[in-house]
Amino acid sequence: MKDQQRTFYITTPIYYPSGKFHIGTAYTTVASDAMARYKRLRGFDVRFLTGMDEHGQKIQEKAQEAGMEPQVYVNEIAAAAKKVWALMDISYDDFIQTTEERHKKVVETIFQKFLNNGDIYKGEYEGWYCTPCESFFTETQLVDGNCPDCGRSVHKVKEESYFFNMKKYADRLLAYYEDNLGFIEPESRKNEMINNFIKPGLEDLSVSRTSFDWGIHVPGDPKHIIYVWVDALTNYITSLGYLTEDDSLFQKFWPADVHVVGKDIVRFHTIYWPIFLMALDLPLPKKVFAHGFIMMKDGKMSKSKGNVVYPEMLVERYGLDATRYFLLRELPFGQDGVFSPESFVERTNFDLANDLGNLLNRTVSMINKYFDGKIPVNQSEPTEFDAALHQFAKEVVEKYEANMEKMQFSIVLGDLWSLVSRTNKYIDETQPWALAKDEALKGQLAAVMTNLAESLRQIAILTQPFMTNSPKEIIGQLGLKEAYLTWDLLGSFNVIEDGMQVITTGVPIFPRLDVEVEVAYIREQMRGSVQTPQEEVEEEPQAEEISIDDFFKVDLRVATVIDCEPIPKADKLLKLQLDMGYEKRQVVSGIAQHYKPEDLVGKKVIVVANLKPVKLRGELSQGMILAGEKDGYLTLATVDEKLENGAQVK
Repeated sequence: MKDQQRTFYITTPIYYPSGKFHIGTAYTTVASDAMARYKRLRGFDVRFLTGMDEHGQKIQEKAQEAGMEPQVYVNEIAAAAKKVWALMDISYDDFIQTTEERHKKVVETIFQKFLNNGDIYKGEYEGWYCTPCESFFTETQLVDGNCPDCGRSVHKVKEESYFFNMKKYADRLLAYYEDNLGFIEPESRKNEMINNFIKPGLEDLSVSRTSFDWGIHVPGDPKHIIYVWVDALTNYITSLGYLTEDDSLFQKFWPADVHVVGKDIVRFHTIYWPIFLMALDLPLPKKVFAHGFIMMKDGKMSKSKGNVVYPEMLVERYGLDATRYFLLRELPFGQDGVFSPESFVERTNFDLANDLGNLLNRTVSMINKYFDGKIPVNQSEPTEFDAALHQFAKEVVEKYEANMEKMQFSIVLGDLWSLVSRTNKYIDETQPWALAKDEALKGQLAAVMTNLAESLRQIAILTQPFMTNSPKEIIGQLGLKEAYLTWDLLGSFNVIEDGMQVITTGVPIFPRLDVEVEVAYIREQMRGSVQTPQEEVEEEPQAEEISIDDFFKVDLRVATVIDCEPIPKADKLLKLQLDMGYEKRQVVSGIAQHYKPEDLVGKKVIVVANLKPVKLRGELSQGMILAGEKDGYLTLATVDEKLENGAQVK
């Protein structure tokens, strides 16, 4: 089918229009957008699909509650969704609604093909049904009598139904898993599918309903509505024109390179969807990547708790790039992550304002001061520090490309920010203010200015998949045009033409935020989302299972607290000095509301010693001390006094 070297097809789930889209939905979409933008930068012909799943009993009920016709109801939500995605600069190529004729006609044809091939038969279904999840379950699959996916109540259903013969394809699906090791990521999701669903025996899937009529009718049997998953999942090919007169997009882009989904719908995308495609004799997607959920410190996101975050609030107050950056930097893609107002503000201040913003401001200011605002390319004499900076940048690009292919966005941004930090360090190494005092060193000063401008240019290129405004602002302040943002210009420090005029007075692209004011603002906006307890926004995820190999990656060490003091204007934070046995370390910990500084001196604690250092309120934290918390009470995890500092906890 497609030219697999030069095309790239990526999809989000088609979202259920049950209410206003929250930050969890934005997370999925921004991640997919970053990947689509990256591939376009690399020269791929990209197709990026998103949309809405608009049929089903729950939508019909929601529309009735609102006093609206279902089609009017879903169209209004689709319009609101497109407005949010425009605000977040989502570069989708197609937005599909499953109520569109282009989709409905092909779904009818697909269903008829299944019937003709003997993959579907009519029977009677009796079992437990969860309306919010649009899913059937057997008695043994229920958890404490409730839906195993969302925990809500289920009700008994008995009705005539068409069934898809899933058992027919079970062995073939397992073989596909074995032959295509990267098909499901992370790996733990595949193990879950095999152990929880396939090995116990796949149940045939009910693919029609008769208890409601908002949906696509079964050909030749109109009292039956085609059930949600046959309807919804096929959007990935109906949007490409499959089984239509013009299927050129299908021929060009199928199979999909990656379906990006939340972990709550892995089963549908890695069991049902592959089997449907096998029955249609079509290639399977290359990858299904199931990310985790965004959690809050007090658990799941819920309107009843007043902890829901909507993307519009963050973008309108803090800017698009700060919002996109936080989502993909703070939260490891594939795992559950925690949103807090504090972490959002701190990321913005330290990473964006302090590190990147300050680097740009210093560079523009020095070029103006020392070279009348012109980048002095042809006046350069290398310094002893140039080669190290050039090599570091080259290595960052290599790691960046490798991890982007794995969709490890947080790691990619961590590597990119190491280049930001390394460039700031280059200023400290070369000390341009000292070079400027000696006319004989004018050539080295010119080299420093050129290297700073070139480094910022490459940083701007690398930020493009994640932040859509800042790259242009960075090169704009350097006096460069967008032609300097092409991927092919990475790795070189001699691209900028001589004499390019930087902006006279640079404007901070990321102003520093007042931590207390902005944390209070975000919390107030979250409280403003409080509604009825029934209106849950995001399902509470189950704890991630890890292997013993994962556990052994964590280096736990014994340490003694030798000094402790509060951090000004930070009610929750204490700064601890630790004796690790083999070195002294500083750790910042949010335990100030549970311990006084004097109570901690002399205590033996357990430290995560191989945690990446971070800055909290401007203080370096080189690890994390372990503690337990329940019902608001926190206690440090301690060890026997006989254990020496530096001893490894196993």
